[in-house]
Amino acid sequence: MSGPAPAVPVSAAAIAEGVRSGALSAVDVTRRALDAIDAQNPALNAFIDIFHDEAIAQARVVDHVRASGREVGPLAGVPIALKDNMCLSWGRTTCGSRMLAAYRSPYTLTAGQKLIDAGAIIVGKTNMDEFAMGSSGESSFFGPTKNPHDHTRVPGGSSAGSAASVAAGIVPVALGSDTGGSIRQPAGLCGVVGMKPTYGRVSRYGLVAYASSLDQIGPFARTVEDCALALETISGVDPNDGTSADMPVPSLLAALNTPIDRAVIGVPKQAHDPHNHPGVVNALGDAIDAFVKAGARIVEVDLAHVAHGIAAYYLVATAEASSNLARFDGIRYGHRATLAPTDELLDLYCKSRSEGFGPEVQRRIMLGTFALSAGYADAYYNTALKVRRRIKEDYDRAFAPNDRMGTPACHAILMPSSPSPAFKLGEKASDPLAMYLEDVYTVTVNLAGLPAITLPGTPTMVEGVSLPVGVQLIGQAFDEARLLRIARMLEGAMSQER
Repeated sequence: MSGPAPAVPVSAAAIAEGVRSGALSAVDVTRRALDAIDAQNPALNAFIDIFHDEAIAQARVVDHVRASGREVGPLAGVPIALKDNMCLSWGRTTCGSRMLAAYRSPYTLTAGQKLIDAGAIIVGKTNMDEFAMGSSGESSFFGPTKNPHDHTRVPGGSSAGSAASVAAGIVPVALGSDTGGSIRQPAGLCGVVGMKPTYGRVSRYGLVAYASSLDQIGPFARTVEDCALALETISGVDPNDGTSADMPVPSLLAALNTPIDRAVIGVPKQAHDPHNHPGVVNALGDAIDAFVKAGARIVEVDLAHVAHGIAAYYLVATAEASSNLARFDGIRYGHRATLAPTDELLDLYCKSRSEGFGPEVQRRIMLGTFALSAGYADAYYNTALKVRRRIKEDYDRAFAPNDRMGTPACHAILMPSSPSPAFKLGEKASDPLAMYLEDVYTVTVNLAGLPAITLPGTPTMVEGVSLPVGVQLIGQAFDEARLLRIARMLEGAMSQER
C-alpha cells in the first residue's frame, strides 16, 4: 500500500527538480494547483478560465517523457497561470472585456509556447483590468479581483489575477504584462516578486496590444530565483515579433547568488515624496538600510522629469490604444450589438463598441483619439514624445560610466513601486486621476524601455491588517542578469532582518 503523496514545494525550481528526479508527479502537482484554484477562486476571483482537462493532459505528457528516460525541461511540472490578454489555442482570451468575452484564439503566444516546451503546465487564465487598462483590478467585465491579504482591498492592476494567484499560493509562477507598471505595482500590493524585462527582451507575439511601444510580458513569482527561471525561459528573439531584440539571452541563474562587489544603488530624490504613505516611507528606508548592511553604497540621483511621467504616459499610451483597439468594431470578431431595423453600418460600430468596452477603456480611447486629432497632435502627443526622451536621458545619466573602466554611476536605482499600500475596493473608482497617480513610480520605466523588478519590502499595518509594501529596482537595458543579482542581494539581506 502506497503512502501519502509527498508535499509539493512552494517554489517552481524545487517543483521542477522534484519532477525531474521522479520524487514528484507532474499530474499530482497539477491536481493540487487545480484544487487550490477551485477552493480559493470563488473568494478571490483571480481566474477567468480554469483548464482542468487540458492541464492534466499536459502533466501526463511531462510524466510520460520523464518515465521514458528522456530529459524534461527546466519548468517540468510547474503550474503556471497566464494573464487573459495572452493568446492560447485553447480556452478563451477575453482581455477581461465583454468585447472578447467569447473569443477563442487560433494560436498560442510565443512566451506561452516557450513555457510549455520547458515542461510548464498552464492551469488557467487570470483576471485583469479590461484590456490591461487599470491600476486596481476592478475594471474587468468579470468583476474585481480581491487582494489575498485582505479581500476588502484591491490587488493592484492590471495584472490583478496573476499577482493574486501567486500571493495566494495557488501557483508558484504567473505571467503578466506591464505597460505602465501592471506587473510591478500589483506585485508590490500583493507581496510577491514581479519583473518587467527590457522592452524587446520577451516576444509580444500573441499578447493583445494595449500600447505597442510600452507593453512587455514578464513573470510573477514568490522568489527572485523563480522569477529568473521563468524570465530566462521566455526571453529571446522571435521572428514573429519585429520589436523583439536579436540579442543573446545570458544565464540569469548562473551567478544569481553572487553579490555585486561594491554595488552602487541610486535613490532618486523624487522617491522621497511627502505624499508617500508612511508604510512606503518605512519600507524604502528599510531597503536602503539592508543594502548598506550588504555592503552597497547609496547615492542620490536626480530623475528630474519623473514628475511629468504620468502626463506623458497617459498621452502616449492612450494614443496607441486608440489605434490598437480600432480593430474591435463588431464586424470581424468580438461583441456585436443587436440593431434596430432602421440602424445603419455606423450604428453597428457605435453600439458594438459602446456595449463591448467598459467606461475606463472608453475614457482612454477618447483621450488618445483627441491627443492624435488634427490641431492637437503637436500640443499633446508630440510633446509627450519629447518628454519621453528627456525621461530616458535622466536614466541614462544615472547609469552613465563614471570612470575609465566603464563602471556605471549606479548599478541599479531603488524607489517605491507605488505611493501607497493596497487601498479599499471602490475607494478610487470615481477619481481617475487619483487612480492614475498610483503608477507614478512605474510609468517612467516603460517610457524609457528599461528592466525593473518589484520585491516585497517591510509590510505595514493599516486598520489592523498587515499589508505588503513593494520596493522597486531599476536596471540598465538588457542587463537583467545584474539586476536580478542585485534583487537577490536585497531579498537575502531583508530576509535576514526578518
